[in-house]
Amino acid sequence: MTHEEIRPAGAADVAAVKTVTDDAYRHYIERIGVVPMPMRADHAANVAAGRVFVTEEPGGGRVIGLVVVEAHADHLHLDSIAVHPDAHGRGVGRRLLEFVEAHARALALPEIRLCTNALMWENQRIYPKFGYEAVERRVDGPYDRVHYRKRLS
Repeated sequence: MTHEEIRPAGAADVAAVKTVTDDAYRHYIERIGVVPMPMRADHAANVAAGRVFVTEEPGGGRVIGLVVVEAHADHLHLDSIAVHPDAHGRGVGRRLLEFVEAHARALALPEIRLCTNALMWENQRIYPKFGYEAVERRVDGPYDRVHYRKRLS
C-alpha cells in the first residue's frame, strides 16, 4: 500500500467511516467508562470538510482504515486514527501515520499534535515509536487525555 492509496473520503464513504470508527473504538467503552470521542463525531461533516482520508483493502475493497485531521496555522491535528480490527497486524496504522506526516509536510506545517485517552495504553506504546512525545496530561470533562506532538524537521 502506498500513500497514493490513501485518499480523501467522499460522501459515499460516510457509512464506512462510521463503521470502521465504531468497530475500532467500541472495545474501549467499558475500559474508559464513556463513549470515545471519535465514535461521537459528525462523520458526514468531517468528510464534507475534507478532514477524512481513507484506505481500502487491496484492489479497492472495503474501507479498512482512516484518519481525521485538521490543519491549523502552526500544526496538523490528528483528531482520530482508526483501523478495522480485521485489518490489525497488516501495517495499516503505520501507513496512515506515515500519510499524516507526509500530509503535514505538504502543508508546510512544523508539527503534528494528537491526544489519546490515558486508559488507551496501547496507543501510549505506539505513538513514541513514531517519534511522538507526550507533552501534557489533562482532564477534559469525562476524558483523561495524554497529549502528544511530533516536531517535523
